[in-house]
Amino acid sequence: MSKTRNKKRNRPTKPKIKDWRTERRYRAWALHKRGWKNITIARALGVTKGAVSQWLSTAQQQGQAALAGQPRPGRPARLRHAQHPVLVAYLQQGPLAHSFRGEVWTCSRVKILIHRYFNIDYSISQVSRILRQIDWTPQKPIRRQRVRDEAAIAHWRQYKWPSLKKG
Repeated sequence: MSKTRNKKRNRPTKPKIKDWRTERRYRAWALHKRGWKNITIARALGVTKGAVSQWLSTAQQQGQAALAGQPRPGRPARLRHAQHPVLVAYLQQGPLAHSFRGEVWTCSRVKILIHRYFNIDYSISQVSRILRQIDWTPQKPIRRQRVRDEAAIAHWRQYKWPSLKKG
């Protein structure tokens, strides 16, 4: 049976734990094994004494493996994780490639894109969450008139606005 080894020290390495909550429970168990009291562990980890007590009793009754995180309940995602790279590829093509005017991706445009290519209807807020998951930031378009008199705007800002601001 092969173990993952740390090349520098030739020691087995700990398995990668994705969930920080699970890591915190394992840390509490390790501190308990060193002889720390529950209240001290709770203060060190920033949790309540009751939480530490529950973790330790679970580990004593069911073993250390019981401290591992459980899958979170809820409805499974309609846009599967495997489809995220495809969505990113569509987004990288730019809005113009998908018949949108302007070079800005908004949540409403991404919502239309997801419906068009994946046949999934999401709310704007859920699209925003999906974009955060794939590290893509939606931009808000700058709302301006097409025909603007920049000189008049500069004059208003310099002379009219200060007097209005004073009161």
